[in-house]
Amino acid sequence: MKTLLKLVAVTLLALSVQMPAFAQMADMPMQPQMGGRGQMMGMGNMDRMGDMMGMCLAQAGTMGLTDDQLAKMKPIHSEMQKNHARFGADLKIAEIELMDIMDVKDFDLEKASAAVKKIEEIKTAHHLEMLKAMKEMRAIFTDEQFKKMKKMMPMKMGGGKPTKMMMKKQ
Repeated sequence: MKTLLKLVAVTLLALSVQMPAFAQMADMPMQPQMGGRGQMMGMGNMDRMGDMMGMCLAQAGTMGLTDDQLAKMKPIHSEMQKNHARFGADLKIAEIELMDIMDVKDFDLEKASAAVKKIEEIKTAHHLEMLKAMKEMRAIFTDEQFKKMKKMMPMKMGGGKPTKMMMKKQ
């Protein structure tokens, strides 16, 4: 019974923490150098991959990208944007389904657990898709272009500390 209560508590805590984070991020504009498309989704570095690709396309001249490289990169970026839109919709639906399950006082814990697992599966599948697309994109770069891309990134790849430019004043 204690394990069951812990699972419920952790699930409720996770949901209560995620929702405000999404709400705060929804009004945050994207960085101008990233093409200014849409809103940021507060999901960490995985979702910044699409921003990085967009920035690379926007900075093609600075990076020294050829027309052939751009022709290869644009469809990858477009597909990544589509996947990201689908992910956002699927995630939102799964979260609504979980909230519907938990709407009653004595909700079905098995259904709630399955819904939480579904949410995590959606996130994992999206992250893996993003990694695959980033690998495809990076394979197009020369070593020198990859170095230039890393220098242009506002945050070190691999979860480095944010630069002053990215830090939000409270």
